[in-house]
Amino acid sequence: MFHNELVAIRRDIHANPELGFRETRTSTLVAGMLRSLGYEVHTGIGRTGVVGVLQGRACDSGLSIGLRADMDALPIHETIDRGHRSTRAGVMHACGHDGHMAVLLGAARYLAETRNFNGRVVLIFQPAEEGLGGAQAMLEDGLFERFHCDAIYALHNWPALPPGVIGVNPGPMMAAADQFEVTIHGKGGHGAHPYQTNDPVVIAAQLITALQTIVSRNVPAPDAAVLTIAAVHAGQLDAMNVIPHDARMVGTVRTFSPVVQEQIITRMRGVVAGIASAFDARIELDYRRLFPATINTPHHAGLVVDVATELFGPERVVPDLVPSMGSEDFAFMLQQRPGAYFRLGQGGADKGCVLHNAAYDFNDAVIPEGSAMFVRLVERGMPLASGKNHE
Repeated sequence: MFHNELVAIRRDIHANPELGFRETRTSTLVAGMLRSLGYEVHTGIGRTGVVGVLQGRACDSGLSIGLRADMDALPIHETIDRGHRSTRAGVMHACGHDGHMAVLLGAARYLAETRNFNGRVVLIFQPAEEGLGGAQAMLEDGLFERFHCDAIYALHNWPALPPGVIGVNPGPMMAAADQFEVTIHGKGGHGAHPYQTNDPVVIAAQLITALQTIVSRNVPAPDAAVLTIAAVHAGQLDAMNVIPHDARMVGTVRTFSPVVQEQIITRMRGVVAGIASAFDARIELDYRRLFPATINTPHHAGLVVDVATELFGPERVVPDLVPSMGSEDFAFMLQQRPGAYFRLGQGGADKGCVLHNAAYDFNDAVIPEGSAMFVRLVERGMPLASGKNHE
């Protein structure tokens, strides 16, 4: 009904991207639109986050459902010359958060016009999803204490699914994301006299090989996990006859299960200690847990399937979507409230339109499907015809 208006809003946001915790223009735009629709608006939650609250035609159920969209862009320079191309060099919406906001604003407008629910809807526009912990910042600002939610939902566009297809899983959707840094302290010297040194490059090579056995030889095959060493640095490329004193490597670990996560951490510490002892070197492991796994509540994932089937038919629903090894800080919200995170197919992956790519653009054609999903989840979760009957 107001698709063209939402497309214009989405493209305006795309042309004016802002990085995490700097979404001042975006927050102002969102807050202004929510106020114009009659929402009670709260700003500055999690620094630049926005919350809009709306009561239904009845409110005796005592229920409240949260809907979340992320707002931040990425430090990527857009390469495609389109009419709504980013006006800010080195910053672009390469993950579709501009589309997520348009979807939620579309739902906001429909819910405000119909109020076909018994309870309260809480719209959460979250800053800094891209690795900066915006969800945590909002929670630390008392998000759920100030705006109670009995359940919470979020979606993310997915180029690997055809446009308008809904994908969800009754358990894990995204992996926990951890980071690690290993520093090897050896003894440097002349490349022609390695016997006088304790070569950290050789030690690093042994450590890399050993670390790669942790998943393949310690984690059961049904329990997915990834350990990736992403960068190694030792010495200088123009110093071909110098053995360096130190070597450093960084990487990431991805898991779905806390048990597997602990197992990998324990084995990493053991491997590092063993290699250090074998080579008589000092090796430091700095392991940091960043985001937990994004785990859906089976009941609420089932409701997503029911709603998507009702709206679009079973042929456009994937109820057992394979989880992604990517991460998502909506996981922090799901740790505190039951709910579901689902995928909105947008297509384009076969033509190179993939997330975090300089040529990416959100598919505006799927905005109505995303908005309809949010609206119907609210209407099904807080039906007008009954009292406290939260699904």
